[in-house]
Amino acid sequence: MSNWCILGDCGKDNCHHCYPVINCSMGHSFCIKNGCCHEIIEKDIDVKRNDIKMQENNKKIIVNDNNVLVTGCAGFIGSHVCEYLLKKGTFIYGIDNLNDYYDPEIKKKNLQLLKGFDNFIFKEDDIRYTNIIRDVKPKKIIHLASMAGVRYSIENPFIYNKVNVEGFIHILQESVKYGVKQIVYASSSSVYGLNKKIPFSENDKIESCNSPYACSKMAMELYAKTYSQLYKLSCIGLRFFTVYGPRGRPDMAPYKFLNAIIKQEPLNKYGDGTTSRDYTYIDDIVDGIVSALENNKKILSGIYNLGNSTPISLNKFIETCEKVSKKKAIINNLPMQLGDVPHTYADITKAYNDLN
Repeated sequence: MSNWCILGDCGKDNCHHCYPVINCSMGHSFCIKNGCCHEIIEKDIDVKRNDIKMQENNKKIIVNDNNVLVTGCAGFIGSHVCEYLLKKGTFIYGIDNLNDYYDPEIKKKNLQLLKGFDNFIFKEDDIRYTNIIRDVKPKKIIHLASMAGVRYSIENPFIYNKVNVEGFIHILQESVKYGVKQIVYASSSSVYGLNKKIPFSENDKIESCNSPYACSKMAMELYAKTYSQLYKLSCIGLRFFTVYGPRGRPDMAPYKFLNAIIKQEPLNKYGDGTTSRDYTYIDDIVDGIVSALENNKKILSGIYNLGNSTPISLNKFIETCEKVSKKKAIINNLPMQLGDVPHTYADITKAYNDLN
């Protein structure tokens, strides 16, 4: 059978066993079951590798050794990272399980935006079981897929271990097996928990994680460091600090508060309003992720804070929402919730020096 290697590991762009294709012109059963790549026609491979070639019935054909796999591509941060890289011409394989932690229709709208790019291929998939690394053999991975939410993790702790920890282990195992060179993955400011020293530094001891979500992210960091030691797999973890911006998650404070104020519905304020968060705009997070992916300093293993380094109190945040909406908030005062932390505040010196 043509376009088919014997062992399944020749690595040629036009091999359907190594790179099973969507809408296979030869009708391979393996492709029908596992198709996830663009079809490369051998007679058209007359360009240098890592280039983008136009042709074959007016269809864009991607010839690229340096494709990037993005997990959680349909989410808030994932969709922004993909959009940025796609505009730069990077070929992206994206996976997402489109779970219902929040309305999946929001994720599907994000996907519609990404599917407008010819250099994007999506597969609905679960990081705990995916074979995408075997199938497309990316050299770099941006791992953003995780169960999010501090408060939800208090009520549903087991799923955070299954998805965040076991899912990441599967990604790490597959990466070692199929020759991935680098993983950039999402950690969280939540790992600092009840630490009292501020601003939070990557060198601070982590001794008081305050939710199963935070524990799962801390475990991911430990596994990443271990795999870097064992297999020389570059793993860069990024501790995100309260990300906001367009297409933001509906469970996050910016969306919830503005939506409630605009609709003149009560919003829940937990505590006396003196708690604070280091709100970080999505474009700054994307810049940090892309810089980590470029990895100009050839970092093998590292953890970095990505934040704004300017914490805002809850009271000030509500005042700002009132100002931009030109409406007064209807506030339902409640005690602090289990799992909450009093402050987040990022020291971003290390990221500035290494990732710039």
